Amino acid sequence: MHEAQLWEAENGRIRCLLCPHDCRIAVGHTGVCGVRENRDGRLIATTYGRVSSVAVDPIEKKPVFHFRPGTRALSLGSVGCTMRCQHCQNWQISRARPQDGDLDYLAPEDVIGLAQQYDCAGVAFTYNEPVIWAEYVADVSEACKAAGLYTVMVTNGYITEAGLDFLGEKIDVWRVDVKGFDDNTYRKLCKVRSVKPVLDMAERAKKHWNMHVEVVTNVIPTINDDEETLRGIASWIATALGPDTPWHITRFFPYLELSHLPPTPISTLRRARDIGAEEGLSFVYLGNVDDPGGEDTRCPACGGTAVGRDRYRITQRRTSHGTCGDCGEPLNLVE
Repeated sequence: MHEAQLWEAENGRIRCLLCPHDCRIAVGHTGVCGVRENRDGRLIATTYGRVSSVAVDPIEKKPVFHFRPGTRALSLGSVGCTMRCQHCQNWQISRARPQDGDLDYLAPEDVIGLAQQYDCAGVAFTYNEPVIWAEYVADVSEACKAAGLYTVMVTNGYITEAGLDFLGEKIDVWRVDVKGFDDNTYRKLCKVRSVKPVLDMAERAKKHWNMHVEVVTNVIPTINDDEETLRGIASWIATALGPDTPWHITRFFPYLELSHLPPTPISTLRRARDIGAEEGLSFVYLGNVDDPGGEDTRCPACGGTAVGRDRYRITQRRTSHGTCGDCGEPLNLVE
């Protein structure tokens, strides 16, 4: 049993301080995430070291385009989530509980060994929500730092300030989903109260902890594809995170509880890209769609292709220490 961090006793229950659900957990029960359990008055991280998924991925698959492009990340996931998104692609693990199936145990030092064995430059915590894996993420990340490996959180961003600060100095990349721009969308789509913690903590990750931040929005017809929402997200990125923050606009495909909706029209994605440019964003990418040049990094100064991509493969690269190789313009690119 691995005791969790970030909790306090309150009126015979445990109050979990990790995410904004602010769960009060009775003995023998878990919080909303399904993995942090009150056992006889102690909060136990029941999935510590227990993995459902291990893979070697290009970092571009996260998607992360402006941090160590062309490198590979050992990608780890477990079970559970703080959200219950209607279109979740990994629902088999995000909605699972630790007791639902066999989970392999992988000690932090073994993660480092696997990463080195498969020539990975870093470790990504992904597939399900890594925030609820915080203690394991922290221990693995400390081992990564000692071994010279980078760390990536692929997250829905639903975390408290205390939770973010627990991880802050250990994480290099905060790759966050922004699924909408109002509380109604988040209540309907994700079953959480508000978008505000996602936005506030993304800003804190960048400004307080100096993490590299990239944003993904999966554009869903009738849910978050209206101009007001897309313009709101783009404007917030430019203002709160900076105009050189990458925004990945990805295509929705019918799935799970949203199987009745059509795939996102390509025209909608292209309009979203235009909106991003109108709001001052320098790097807006199209994902989950075959759009020539849609994933290329173009220099905002000279217009040249600094990094060409075909899905997860880099086809061209003209950069120098994070700047455009042609004109020297900074690209917010960590190489």
